[in-house]
Amino acid sequence: MTLYARFATYLDTVLDALVEAGDLPAGLDRKAVTVEPPRDPSHGDLATNAAMVLAKPAGTNPRALAEKIVAGLGALAEVSEAGIAGPGFINLRLTDDTWRAELAAIHADGADYGRSDMGKGLRVNVEYVSANPTGPMHMGHCRGAVVGDALATLLEYAGHRVTREYYINDAGGQVDVLARSAHLRYREALGEDVGEVPEGLYPGDYLVPVGQALAKEYGDRFVGAPESEWLATFRAFAVDAMMEMIRADLALLGIHHDLFSSEAELQAAGKPEAAEAWLRERDLIYDGVLEAPKGETPEDWEPVELPLFRSTKFGDDQDRPIRKSSGAWTYFGADLAYHFQKAQLADQLIDIWGADHAGTVKRIQAAVAALTEGKTRFDVKLIQMVRLLRDGEPVKMSKRAGNFVTLADVVREVGKDVVRFTMLTRKADAQMDFDFAKVVEASKDNPVFYVQYAHARIASLQRRAEEAGIVLPDPDMSQLGTEELELVKRAAQFPRVVEGAAQAREPHRIAFYLNDLAADFHAWWNLGNDRPERRVIVTGDPAATSARLFLSRGIGQIIRNGLALMGVAALTEMQ
Repeated sequence: MTLYARFATYLDTVLDALVEAGDLPAGLDRKAVTVEPPRDPSHGDLATNAAMVLAKPAGTNPRALAEKIVAGLGALAEVSEAGIAGPGFINLRLTDDTWRAELAAIHADGADYGRSDMGKGLRVNVEYVSANPTGPMHMGHCRGAVVGDALATLLEYAGHRVTREYYINDAGGQVDVLARSAHLRYREALGEDVGEVPEGLYPGDYLVPVGQALAKEYGDRFVGAPESEWLATFRAFAVDAMMEMIRADLALLGIHHDLFSSEAELQAAGKPEAAEAWLRERDLIYDGVLEAPKGETPEDWEPVELPLFRSTKFGDDQDRPIRKSSGAWTYFGADLAYHFQKAQLADQLIDIWGADHAGTVKRIQAAVAALTEGKTRFDVKLIQMVRLLRDGEPVKMSKRAGNFVTLADVVREVGKDVVRFTMLTRKADAQMDFDFAKVVEASKDNPVFYVQYAHARIASLQRRAEEAGIVLPDPDMSQLGTEELELVKRAAQFPRVVEGAAQAREPHRIAFYLNDLAADFHAWWNLGNDRPERRVIVTGDPAATSARLFLSRGIGQIIRNGLALMGVAALTEMQ
């Protein structure tokens, strides 16, 4: 049990004792009670709002309750000072030995330091990427891919059972366009001069090998055949080829999904009909007529009776049609059925969408609320676009892709780790610039470099000690003074950061924390620049050297644990 969790348990014990003594009523809700670092470090090491939260429902004065809590917490051997601030906030200062023991715990737990059982095995479905299978991955997909993958890893580390899912949109008109584009390349592969790719078809060169494969498979059988004879065949062939390409592109980022779900298969299996029937049984779908769209006149618009989902009952601004007048499923109708399928296999759902889908969030949230009867937590994370720059200038488009920059080209130029880390350096809903020069810059202004450099420095210390033949005794933790223990205090926050990031569904918090930890480590390292006795390896002082190496390795462990959650390797040397 890590330090913050341990003190939360201590606090619960004190509160239980107060209940037993009759100073607090039984059954008070303690969910809002926290144990965390105070906003102002000068106030101490830990703070709790317990008295402020519990006083009103207990019918007592916050400060009077705080005095009773402080009496219990102040008696702990690990607490050197307990006090009350303002109307009833409680601040604790811990003994130096408590922080030294936490450093030992970091070493003992290793890669598991920060791992949590917060999720209690809940099944979480994280759906991310889900790009239309019409071409290679481009940088518009990259940020959502990284955020989704890092979030899935974070949730697993925090005790959830996670399914990583990719939803293949292979039932819409865009895959028919893909099939026609592949047919053009098929004819080209058989020697026909197709000229410029016609407007409305996909122009990228990535379809050339698909056309060649089709020519090899079918010869000239479909060259002059009507579309009805080859469209379905070419559609399935091209979608399979695109998904193979997409999987390869994602693998460059270290991303692998557990489940690929097909929209076409979903519809073929009658899942939309099943969802509609389920909702009709509960009077959540009715046949009605939508209001005329804004700006339309009666002459321009003809009312048509459609099956409508009672979306307004769940917070949406209007009811939504699940079928078109032709009887075909609307995008919403198909998505509703897909989420119904997911909800039957998971306790919580998370969708990672591009910001351009913001307008559909309310209706899908309404659908999930209806289909799960409000029992399933459902989060939609909207991802803002990334603007690609080279030395401040917009990057030119890719000829191979047709009209965008491919993810594969970017990863091959700057590396997987740089791409992944950079995508997590801002909140997902904030716009981002990705400048090819800046993301590989060796400077403290580049968080990718700054954090990696901290780990590489730590690795170099171990090599230097071994090369110098330094034989170190077991670390004497009393050698770690105020400056070193401040570093331990930062490291000990990692488990809290993990749980907070998992609860908020915000993996970027890990990147922010690592940057702060790296800054603290570099500042401590730099103490030795002007003061030789403050260096990590001090010739003639094996006790100080051993303790500081022990501290450094502990910080290195935290950095590795955090980078692993981001899907980024911890470098031992900077090139």
